[in-house]
Amino acid sequence: MTDVVDSDELLRRMHRARASARQEERSWRMRSEQLRSTDPEGARDAAVRTLAYETVIVVLDEILTPGRRSEQG
Repeated sequence: MTDVVDSDELLRRMHRARASARQEERSWRMRSEQLRSTDPEGARDAAVRTLAYETVIVVLDEILTPGRRSEQG
């Protein structure tokens, strides 16, 4: 990475990444549900991808709003 970005741009990029991860998580969750009856292996794969995106969201949430999740849970 050769670009130098300021903190505001870095925050914008992280917010976009979190929004994108949320969209992907929803998409994979729907796919898992749709495949459950016809393709159990595909449904499992989609469920694993859903968990991966959920993890990314948790990490980005903690970076962008530290401590908020621990207060909720």
